Amino acid sequence: MKPYAVIGAGPMGLCTVRNLLRLGIPCIGFEVHSDVGGLWDINSPTSTMYESAHLISSKRMTEFADFPMDESVADYPSHRDMGDYFRSYAREFGLYGHYEFDTEVVQCVRSGDGWLVTTRRNWQEKTREFSGLLIASGTLHYPNQPELPGQYTGKLIHSSQYRSPEIFAGKRVLLIGCGNSGADIAVDAVHRARSVDISLRRGYHFLPKYFSGRPIDQLGGKFKLPLTLKRRLTKALIRLSLGSPSQYGLPEPKYQLFESHPVVNSLLLHHIGHGDINPRPAIKSVDGHKVHFSAGECEEYDLIVQATGYKLHYPFVDKAELNWNGYAPSLYLNIFHPKSDNLFMMGMIEAAGLGWEGRNMQAELVALYVHQLIAGVSSANRFRKVIQQKSAKRIDGGMRYLDLERMAYYVHKDSYLKVIKKHKADLLKDLSPRALTYQAGGLQATS
Repeated sequence: MKPYAVIGAGPMGLCTVRNLLRLGIPCIGFEVHSDVGGLWDINSPTSTMYESAHLISSKRMTEFADFPMDESVADYPSHRDMGDYFRSYAREFGLYGHYEFDTEVVQCVRSGDGWLVTTRRNWQEKTREFSGLLIASGTLHYPNQPELPGQYTGKLIHSSQYRSPEIFAGKRVLLIGCGNSGADIAVDAVHRARSVDISLRRGYHFLPKYFSGRPIDQLGGKFKLPLTLKRRLTKALIRLSLGSPSQYGLPEPKYQLFESHPVVNSLLLHHIGHGDINPRPAIKSVDGHKVHFSAGECEEYDLIVQATGYKLHYPFVDKAELNWNGYAPSLYLNIFHPKSDNLFMMGMIEAAGLGWEGRNMQAELVALYVHQLIAGVSSANRFRKVIQQKSAKRIDGGMRYLDLERMAYYVHKDSYLKVIKKHKADLLKDLSPRALTYQAGGLQATS
């Protein structure tokens, strides 16, 4: 059997390779950088990380279940901590030897029942045939950078280009957008810039990172609360700890909590309250260094940072191969193609609290499905029918997510993981106890 190709050595790519190997499925991983870590390695040419970046979820809610982070690591690890963590993970499970580093995937095309994958290393291209393709190259690489309405003559960058607050020294700075990166960067700018403004087109829900001395995502423990009750309790917590956005001169969100990703950053509100950051409405037009806002005011800026998010981008494969409709590929569980058994989108997913373990569960399911397809067992055929019938079904748990590009692949964590576990259990039914053994803590199929 020809190996499977895995694109990317970030956390999703690493656990994908690990789970394929657990089940005896040969694979080769490709990584454009010289080491593992993906987005979290600030030295990678595809990383959009910045020096002050930390996780917005706590380490215990983010780590792989069978590879916990060290107790010495902070509740909210820095990108350096995360880089160390993924390198340790790759060493622990012997993944380095299954990757080709400094290798760019430039093209993937179908060839009979397999894929021809062309890679480039040291300016030399090589094309090889693989049984299947698993794309784990990430979702936060290609900037969404809308054109400004007019001609701006100051310096304009996207947040993906930002690395260090030195760029703000002495400048009048405008941030556009208030996702988690935008909020972080605005706080960074306060300590170097002459002035800092932030422009918001809509309202956001804000959460503190801590409540009563504990990371906020650890409150409630393992209790699963109904959505209505969870919203009420979380809103009460926010009112007690932060108040409402309008108290800081920010617009109130016109959507329910959890219908879009919240901003887990109370420092932005702190600096707004101290006059260090000035909220502005949406931009109406720009002219030279002047920016005109929708409420009528006008200010001059030396630097504009567009924290306007990212677009899904897989330039090495034709979009038609991905069943791409609208903002994102239309795939069952954001993974499985309705007409292809050898193309898998790994990690094209966002969900509050999913963490790396949720993504590892994706990889377990895919590896098990591939194994059962090769074995030709009935559970694989049953799952194939589900994929074909439900490729357009979104696992939203009844949530009405905002119609935004970055929310197109958002799911409800508990509902999503419940479906993953159900399919995994069904696929395992065809494996007899004698065909299973446990190796390095994981499921291993034997002949």
